[in-house]
Amino acid sequence: MHLSALPSRRRILLAAAVAAATALATSGPTAAAPLTGATTDNPDRQQQYAAAAAEYGVPQSVLLGVSYLESRWDTHPGQPSTSGGYGPMHLTDAAQVASTPSSAHVDEDEDPRGDDSRPLALDPATAARPSGDVLPQASLQTLDAAAELTGESKETLRSDAVANIRGGAALLASYQEELGGPVGAGSDPAAWYGAVARYSGADTEDAAAAFADEVYDQISQGASRTTDDGQQVTLAAAAVTPDQSGLHKLGLRRAERPDGLECPVRLACEWIPAPYEQYGPGSGDYGNHDLADRPAQQKIEYIIIHDTEGYFGPSVRLVQDKTYLGWHYTLRSVDGYVAQHIKAKNVGWHAGNWYVNAKSIGIEHEGFAGHGTWYTEAMYRTSAKLVRHLALRFQIPLDRQHILGHDNVPGILPGNVAGMHWDPGPYWDWSHYFDLMKAPFKGTGTPHTGLVTIDPDYASNQPAFTGCNRQPPGVPSPLPPIQPCPLRGSSSVILRTAPSIDAPLVNDRGLQPNGAPNTMYISDHGARASAGQTYALAGVQGDWTAIWYLGQKAWFHNPASAPTAKWANGFVVTPKPGKATIPVYGRAYPEQAAYPSTIPYQAIAPLQYTFPAGQRYAVGGVLPGEYYRAVSFDGSAPDDRTVVRGENQYVQVQFGHRIMYVNLDDVLIQPGAVGAPR
Repeated sequence: MHLSALPSRRRILLAAAVAAATALATSGPTAAAPLTGATTDNPDRQQQYAAAAAEYGVPQSVLLGVSYLESRWDTHPGQPSTSGGYGPMHLTDAAQVASTPSSAHVDEDEDPRGDDSRPLALDPATAARPSGDVLPQASLQTLDAAAELTGESKETLRSDAVANIRGGAALLASYQEELGGPVGAGSDPAAWYGAVARYSGADTEDAAAAFADEVYDQISQGASRTTDDGQQVTLAAAAVTPDQSGLHKLGLRRAERPDGLECPVRLACEWIPAPYEQYGPGSGDYGNHDLADRPAQQKIEYIIIHDTEGYFGPSVRLVQDKTYLGWHYTLRSVDGYVAQHIKAKNVGWHAGNWYVNAKSIGIEHEGFAGHGTWYTEAMYRTSAKLVRHLALRFQIPLDRQHILGHDNVPGILPGNVAGMHWDPGPYWDWSHYFDLMKAPFKGTGTPHTGLVTIDPDYASNQPAFTGCNRQPPGVPSPLPPIQPCPLRGSSSVILRTAPSIDAPLVNDRGLQPNGAPNTMYISDHGARASAGQTYALAGVQGDWTAIWYLGQKAWFHNPASAPTAKWANGFVVTPKPGKATIPVYGRAYPEQAAYPSTIPYQAIAPLQYTFPAGQRYAVGGVLPGEYYRAVSFDGSAPDDRTVVRGENQYVQVQFGHRIMYVNLDDVLIQPGAVGAPR
């Protein structure tokens, strides 16, 4: 979750000491006899999978199913996943991961608790202490094994899709042989469950089983899509009842699932608690979350999606540090494994905004917002299942007004805006993520309903971001020149001041207070809208669409031949008649009269943005003014662990890239079609 919002801010270095790539264990893969020659010069990806399956004696449906769950058949040429996995078969190379430093969880002057009534000061050295391996041992170095089995060089296996597919097929066949199962392209796919489970790289039996279950579910459903390099691949649906007996032969650890673990039953999940303990010389220091009684005491409104800006092991060790911050779940990249740290009823310190923290669940995903690595399909799927489970349990709408990125959380005060985080970043595939949650972005309106939902084609939408080369900490000082990021799929559309590709980007005065245009720097999201976000329509001109954004018209390219948004229906707010402008807030707190004398008043301070008359912003919900009082370890402070509620009500609006709040008394709520441009 945790790169700074601006490149000039200091970062605490998180030292991710990665275990050196180890030699293959004596129980490692054995070579499988090739059945046919490989057709490596065949340009058709479907036939490349068929040839590799035939060569190494793997049922084609198993090979396609495993590859789909690893990468959705995408190549990500030369770029590793967070787990150090390459290519459509996600062949892992821990030596490459070890050379990539981990980033900082927090900035030196940041307060992730986000409550100015009880500021949280972190020791700058805290984030540097955790260390350890970044991957489960079983998945550290499959690239070496694939090279041994196929005779291909490691560089070729990283960069060449055909060789990578052959490497994955060879690994699957070797795992199957070790388990004593039948080998052959015509063998029963049901008999390959154990080999598929081992391919996951998981170190626990439930995680390996969850991966294999997903593969066989995909085989039953089938799939067809165009890959990132333009290849059409299809997995024909086939009903298969897998033989799970091979799973127990893998000898994996069985994770404990204590009563009260808040995960779906089929999800691989383990309880690794964050400590609620006192520390330091005074009684006021405790961490790393607050006790509460949600939702009975306060409704949970949001689920916040973060990335760790680091690896799974070190990140889990950070959340186990009582002097640090806390979130509810951490997900591992290689297999989607879930660790729960805080019960949903309690309040984590993760979003940098106390109002949002008090009303949200925080989920960290192993990964980086701008490193050049990619988020794995296994992690997307696990996360989608977890979020859907939590949303149904706590009645949280499955939409982008309630399932937020950390980059969508507002600063609490004007001085906090620039330091808010930007994870999971523009490369998180929001559209695919919501498809997996069975809540796809749909066009619900017409050109006359007055709202648009951003939804570019992820693969072909490739904005020219810069500065990915500066994101890892530990880069030489002075910083290297800003370089273009590799072109890759993105959920973000770029916003300009006029309907022209040559027009300047719009201004976010919280990030550029001098009024200058924002930039294409990877962490500068001040001129971006993201997939699933809904905005009020401000105009249409040719292939360009305008939305109201941070108090101005913002234009994005939206040609009919390749639309980047869908027409939407819903409600908007506009200032009440007679109000030239109205304030916009980063938190929805009650009025002063609502506070008892024992609780200090939390000032209602507007942000630096203005909402002028004549502009319209999409409604995300009407919320009560609330403040959760939690300032003592044992609840002994006067009226501690209580919720202050007043008469104030707020409307959540999509005001910029981040959500914000306006006072209900200041606005009219209207159908989007009312006052929409024609």
